[in-house]
Amino acid sequence: MRRTDLRNIAIIAHVDHGKTTLVDALLRQSGQFRDAQLQEDCILDSNDLERERGITILAKNIAINYEGVKINIIDTPGHADFGGEVERVLKMADGAILLVDSFEGPRPQTRFVLSKALECGLKPVVVINKIDRPDCRPDEVLSQVFDLLVELGADDETLDFPYVYASAREGYATHDPNEKTESIHPVLDMVIDNIPGPKVDAEAPFQMMVTTIAWSEYVGRVAIGRINCGEVSNGDKVAVLKGGGSQVAGEVVNLQLFDKLGRTDAETATAGDIVALTGLPDPEIGDTVCHPEHPNPLERVAVDEPTLSMMFTINSSPLAGREGKFVTSRHLRARLMKELESNVALRVEEADQNDAFMVSGRGLLHLSILIEQMRREGYELSVGKPQVIRKEIDGKWHEPFESLEVDVPANVVGSVMEMVGARRGQMEEMSAGSTGMTHVRFSIPARGLIGLRTRVLNATKGEAIMHHRFESFKRCEGEIPRRPNGVLVSQENGKVVGYALWKLQERADMFVSPGDDCYEGMIIGENSRDCDMVVNPIREKKLSNVRSSGADDAILLRPPRKMSLEMALEYIEEDEFVEITPGCIRLRKIVLTENGRKRQGRSKTA
Repeated sequence: MRRTDLRNIAIIAHVDHGKTTLVDALLRQSGQFRDAQLQEDCILDSNDLERERGITILAKNIAINYEGVKINIIDTPGHADFGGEVERVLKMADGAILLVDSFEGPRPQTRFVLSKALECGLKPVVVINKIDRPDCRPDEVLSQVFDLLVELGADDETLDFPYVYASAREGYATHDPNEKTESIHPVLDMVIDNIPGPKVDAEAPFQMMVTTIAWSEYVGRVAIGRINCGEVSNGDKVAVLKGGGSQVAGEVVNLQLFDKLGRTDAETATAGDIVALTGLPDPEIGDTVCHPEHPNPLERVAVDEPTLSMMFTINSSPLAGREGKFVTSRHLRARLMKELESNVALRVEEADQNDAFMVSGRGLLHLSILIEQMRREGYELSVGKPQVIRKEIDGKWHEPFESLEVDVPANVVGSVMEMVGARRGQMEEMSAGSTGMTHVRFSIPARGLIGLRTRVLNATKGEAIMHHRFESFKRCEGEIPRRPNGVLVSQENGKVVGYALWKLQERADMFVSPGDDCYEGMIIGENSRDCDMVVNPIREKKLSNVRSSGADDAILLRPPRKMSLEMALEYIEEDEFVEITPGCIRLRKIVLTENGRKRQGRSKTA
């Protein structure tokens, strides 16, 4: 039996194709909110990092009512590094809205999320978005979506997919791209007419998989998932089936259903409903909550394995503890273990050395978002160079390869191909677009991508558009070129002096400004040559009867190069750390003293 009063849908797309903007339009035209409730854009991107970066990081659940049908909408991230969020929340849906940019067409993440949706048996409906763009090509993009479904092995019924054209920003949808309407309702009509209601067995015993964990300061962990069969009420006794086969008894203290932008208390929920349960004993993602007399576990969420790892350790610099509240390894361990509860694509292991942890994730952005969140919460830590995760297959070492797609102006295609080729990238496809941009697709080792984005953007003056996704594990390639320049390393502790920088900037790009704190072993600039150089950035001008304060030239300093967290992680080498505190990001050598670095170098060559 299928329910006709309910639809559970996920909105999936590549990054920046307009998923959250489409949800904004659906909310505004649902007629269930006051204008004051929907003042901002990207309403569901609620945390600071999502708003600052303009991307969705965490999947969100909302519900709206349309023509007597409740529609549970799941907004998913579009970036490949947050694929773990997409994989688990698709378990709650019966259908998917596939959103595609009417100019860019299907991109790497479009292929990834669509393949996952088809694996889960979801029926896709297609929305060709951004038809208000002057360079849009909706009919051509629609054909590309059809070709993509054919490549992914979709059946005939799926290939006969319904579609509409839309401009989420303008708030309308239409069946003819040349006709502008006044409403986004054609999207909702398409959902109700084509996506089936949840298949339910109301007579079977209660069963639900936990797909999301929310946290409340008042009630602790809240388990969120879709009821697979049966029904549940407040006060029901349940069993929580853990990953190792263990079973824990629990009770539903509070039951909530999703309604509009939040959750409302309910007495009973039935199969097909997406619910939040409070009071369960330490629920984890993948656990099955069921009737205690019928402990039948569901298949746990399968998430693709991580491809990149970094060493997290305590901040051991001379400036440690000045800004952060949480500075010990005990704090660091507790925070990482807490993150594991909700971040299914993350892995944390104890490192060989004391006070250090190997943290593995889907990519650099996945891990840098975690670091940025910890930094804002008051943590201080040091992070090592990102390393790809290799594995042995049939006695041979294999490494992760990524499919890299780059759109660049035609006049700089050669330099981009040269940079990617130097990092063991192989070109697989190249096509010229009507807008003067050339589309190139490469297969490249994941370690070759580290630091590539910054160099490509510099070479193309910021005009390149890069996207990548995990492809497969392949035989290890040869060496990847290291950073071509050495660094300037401070030999003193103190405040940086402008006079010292004035003398140093002739042979380096500086990372610090006058008045900044520095210490022995801290990296203060990039050398113009390929070797490291130890310098004194706190040297002052000596005043005497020979050197007076006003007789010399005025000091003119170039602005320092300020690095974001991702740029710093891409920049460092294996003997360096990124020092992260709530107030600043610094680069440093792992061994702070010059003599210590020389001894380490001799021991490696011995």
